[in-house]
Amino acid sequence: MTAPTPPALDCPINTPTGPYAAPQPVDATVVGEPKGAARQGVRTACGSDPHPADGRRPVAWLHIVAPRGAVPTATSWCACGRDRSAIGRARVLAMIDDHAAHRDACPLRNPQEGRAAA
Repeated sequence: MTAPTPPALDCPINTPTGPYAAPQPVDATVVGEPKGAARQGVRTACGSDPHPADGRRPVAWLHIVAPRGAVPTATSWCACGRDRSAIGRARVLAMIDDHAAHRDACPLRNPQEGRAAA
């Protein structure tokens, strides 16, 4: 069996034989800055922080992933060095309770020094 031949075209198509360079504008500035650019005394959009620090910072994170129809996972991390993870619904629920209990016992949130002196 032979392959069918493609139909002949009525008009020939001229295809370029090499790379084609796009036309360049003649009067465009190539070097330097644009005309009328601001040079001095311009206030930038990146000013001071709109949310000044008030001394608070995150210390502990609880990350829970529970996609529909899949096994839920959780990770509990604290800046004091605590790093735990759980897989499965029952263990994730226990991890949530454990993370909440750690908030009261964390040495970073509740410093123990000077507590007896008060």
